[in-house]
Amino acid sequence: MTADDLPSLRALKPEAMQKYVSDVAPADHTVESIGKWADDVLSGAVKPHLKSAAVPEDNNGPVKVIVGSQWEEIVKDTTKDVFVKYYAPWCGHCKALAPHWEDLGKAFADNQNVVIAKFDATENEAEGVDVQSYPTLIFYPRDNKEGVPYDGERELEPLKRWVNENAPSVQGGADSGSTHDEL
Repeated sequence: MTADDLPSLRALKPEAMQKYVSDVAPADHTVESIGKWADDVLSGAVKPHLKSAAVPEDNNGPVKVIVGSQWEEIVKDTTKDVFVKYYAPWCGHCKALAPHWEDLGKAFADNQNVVIAKFDATENEAEGVDVQSYPTLIFYPRDNKEGVPYDGERELEPLKRWVNENAPSVQGGADSGSTHDEL
């Protein structure tokens, strides 16, 4: 929260670190409306507030940038296998992985149904995503959107081999989304 956000009515559920923001202007609140909003937060009728960076204007590189507001749309797409690197820009291990991750994106650029993506977990949040360390790599195959944690080696060849072995769209043959013709 910044000074630009003030005044604001907010709530926090510490057990789950869920944050809530009222969409009613503070000047328009009444005692009754604040009470109803608090009841709605407690009952689950109000969704938690999740941080999101701005949607990138150009997102056509080999590694797709995912922001909080687009996470559901991109990661949960059941036509795509999505491999996400959750990272922090200041993290040394994340910086070391970055060139391999970029090369992984290039390796699968011809397959329309494989998405290699990155998600700055310091600027963005997504419901159900709880990153405890950086980088965290989670693969969301088109047939299992709960996600599969990846804990293998962090160089290009092991990453590429793992995607080839685990992505249904790579294994799927004719509907794999490859943009080249098979001979």
